Amino acid sequence: ADELGGVDLHEIPPAAEAALLPEEITSCDQLYLTGLHLEQYRHATWSALEYYQEVLNRDPQDYRCNNAVGLWYLRRGRFDTAEPYFRRSVAMLQRRNLNPYDGEPIYNLALCLKYLGRYEEAYKWFYKSTWNAAWQDAGYMACAQLSVRDNRWEDALEEVDHALSRNWHNHKARALKTAILRHLGRKAEAVALARESLLLDKFNYGCRFELILLGEGGQDELVELLRGDSHNYDELAIDYQAAGLQEEAGKVWTLAEQQGAVSIMSYYYWGRYDKAMASSPAYAFPNRLEAVAALNGALPNDAKAPFLLGNLYYDKRQYDLATAAWEKSAALNPSFPTVWRNLSLVYYNKLHNTEKAVAAIEKAFALDPTDSRVFMELDQLYKKIGRPCADRLALLRQYPALVAERDDLILEEITLLNQLGHYTEAMKKLDAHLFHPWEGGEGKVPAQYQFCRVELAKQALAEQRWQDARELLEACLEYPHHLGEGKLYGAQEQDFYYFLGLAYKGEHVRKKAAACWKKASEGNLEPTAALYYNDAKPEKIFYQALALKAAGRKEQAKEKFEMLYQYGVVHADDRVRMDYFAVSLPDLAIWDEDLNVKNKVHCLFMRALGEWGLGKKKSARIHLAQAELLAPNHMGILSVKSIMA
Repeated sequence: ADELGGVDLHEIPPAAEAALLPEEITSCDQLYLTGLHLEQYRHATWSALEYYQEVLNRDPQDYRCNNAVGLWYLRRGRFDTAEPYFRRSVAMLQRRNLNPYDGEPIYNLALCLKYLGRYEEAYKWFYKSTWNAAWQDAGYMACAQLSVRDNRWEDALEEVDHALSRNWHNHKARALKTAILRHLGRKAEAVALARESLLLDKFNYGCRFELILLGEGGQDELVELLRGDSHNYDELAIDYQAAGLQEEAGKVWTLAEQQGAVSIMSYYYWGRYDKAMASSPAYAFPNRLEAVAALNGALPNDAKAPFLLGNLYYDKRQYDLATAAWEKSAALNPSFPTVWRNLSLVYYNKLHNTEKAVAAIEKAFALDPTDSRVFMELDQLYKKIGRPCADRLALLRQYPALVAERDDLILEEITLLNQLGHYTEAMKKLDAHLFHPWEGGEGKVPAQYQFCRVELAKQALAEQRWQDARELLEACLEYPHHLGEGKLYGAQEQDFYYFLGLAYKGEHVRKKAAACWKKASEGNLEPTAALYYNDAKPEKIFYQALALKAAGRKEQAKEKFEMLYQYGVVHADDRVRMDYFAVSLPDLAIWDEDLNVKNKVHCLFMRALGEWGLGKKKSARIHLAQAELLAPNHMGILSVKSIMA
């Protein structure tokens, strides 16, 4: 094998390992490093904060985790909460050495103080952070910005030079130095620096704008590079604001206005609150920490600012602040539907108040009955709380134009038809529509396509219409184009082949019946937690066992039924957590689901299937009824009810 530096380039690296739960890790170092890894790779479901907090539970003075927790809160706009963590971290670092080896907590404390508007104190800590070489670039740059804010131009020039000595390609520092030289009246040096900087990076908007202010450049090229994107103008203007250069920031936004490239957030950053109130909040998603101060500075009667602030906090998982902001917005403007829709989400998912959630989403739809997305979310909430299928179907049919706008609504109508036993209508409606893939919809369309056909095939078998049954079941084995997705490798088709075997048996074609039951019995399906749409479904194992029994392999069938029963009993009280490597969920992630309740249903269902196969039919019906009570829309339960009746 070729080797480079002792490393085998052809060696397969070890597989990634799932992280242990915080309480399972004995080493504080590993807890900290696990949290750091979760943040670095932006893990979707596991929180780094749990690992940092576990360290602080064991050692409240741990400087690394105090810094990490402080930074976690700072990045989420909770500056007051972050400050004490940074101070504990710095105090621990400076216990024996006022100039510690690690300058990051000192810099972070200064940054936190800057966001809190305590600039004089922030400056002192920024300057202290520069003792550490790793933070000289950022520390001196922050010092220069605060010196400019105080009109200490010579100090600012010295500080920005220190920043550039550590990072010659710091393009924001180059733009700031150009502005400082311009204010000092050293035009030739400013022009030379700006032009030199543009040779390094032609997209240095700050230096381009400085040349315009210096009278040495036109704005056409800058306008072309900014592409009419309000975010680009905001970025440039906020760089000026960070150094207290409000006049220059205002000129950037004035240019943006002339180009039609301002958003509602541009006006909030600019402090033009009257214009912000007159602007639409549509497609505005504030995510910068500077937005916190900008939105909090809005006019007292402005309902849009707390709405946008709530969006920012919800995105950053600060649900208490998001709720308070949205409730303030709704109080100021009760006729704005989107804020009620957002409140519904936080009421149900985070505060677990179903009554308020339903009232809020109903109000959102009543305020705008043309919004098909909110209509879909309303129906999904009704589904989640167990609203009768007939009532939901009646509601969908009141708004056919909205249903027609969305594949997921069309599919929900088809699903309700199947649940209510209108299989032919469901089949016709599904076959008449061309579906497109969507996140959270994987496997859903084929499932309904197959469900109506299997149920119609059951009816045909009962009426001895063997050919009709076969045609319906054979259609389940193919995925026509209009379903919008293809068949997965290893698709679970045990039920189709089991019923096909019954059809051939009815026609006295025993060889084909046996072949179908053999096909149905293939595959090493085993009970497992139901987290992903392609996991082995209990009803598929059930039909596999029925096929084994029909083929005369009664002991193997009994083993399958026993597996179902045992899994249902043993795992009924499991505490379920999202898998570390989870990349998808089986349902739309709108309304949160209690995974422990879902597991309870799953285990009751498996226990019922196992009991029925083992001859304990009375107990099986009891457990199936208990599962259905908890999950009335469970398609697997519906698919076996007629058999277990």
